[in-house]
Amino acid sequence: MDGALVPREQAVVSVFDHGVLYGDGCFEGIRAYNRRIFKVGSHIKRLFASAAAIRLESPYAHRQWIDSIRQTLDANGLTNAYIRVVMTRGVGTLGLNPFRCPAPTCFIITDSIELYPPSLYESGMKVITARRPRNLPAALDPSIKSLNYLNNILAKIEAIDAGVLEAIMLNHEGYVAECTGDNIFFVKGGRVTTPPVSAGLLEGVTRRFVMELCGELAIPCGERIFRMEELKAADEVFLTGTAAEIIAVSQVDDELIGNGAIGPVTRRLTEEFRARVAQGAPED
Repeated sequence: MDGALVPREQAVVSVFDHGVLYGDGCFEGIRAYNRRIFKVGSHIKRLFASAAAIRLESPYAHRQWIDSIRQTLDANGLTNAYIRVVMTRGVGTLGLNPFRCPAPTCFIITDSIELYPPSLYESGMKVITARRPRNLPAALDPSIKSLNYLNNILAKIEAIDAGVLEAIMLNHEGYVAECTGDNIFFVKGGRVTTPPVSAGLLEGVTRRFVMELCGELAIPCGERIFRMEELKAADEVFLTGTAAEIIAVSQVDDELIGNGAIGPVTRRLTEEFRARVAQGAPED
């Protein structure tokens, strides 16, 4: 926290911090595999882009963030971990004015995470279509990975109420955007398709890596807008994310995807992803 290693019980944030009061700040979720920090350069670059978008200046340079992540991993004795990097506006007044916060609050958590049960990676997961739309980009740009995740949380509550763990969110025009915490892909006739960033989604680091994998494996892959009807008619659907990695979708609402089992393209990408990170996760 703010340049010093502290035990978990001492890692506290002021009640006057604008991150607590208003969700004013940004963050990144990152993975470490065998002491290699997966795509850490891309994650920290996105952290700085989010901060710039909300006019929040980091007190630490790009390299300092990466060095501090390694230091925190070492302090916890972790070789495989989930990493949360957070930068809030900092302590300020009870008013909205962000420029009355003299210095950001910065902290790094390294721990473990299990977003979905291991069994779902073998069977595929059921998801629903959320009634709540994704934020309108002109109002709150989803490309900013901010601390205000209430839009996602409310859609996540819909999923939990329906007895599933994820929900697909549509944009204000009714096109598929992303899920509450994951990006989404579908496969039809061997071709992989995912919504473009312009559909109103956060461009995931794992999403981009999977698209690059498709290119290396000669799997046709592209971006375009589409509606739920096309998604439900797909041969395969899968989600990607830092915590989720790659996970197949077996059912959307009341409709099976394909034959309800993990499809060959999803399986191939999953196996290749796991092999790449096991052999030496790329850090750039």
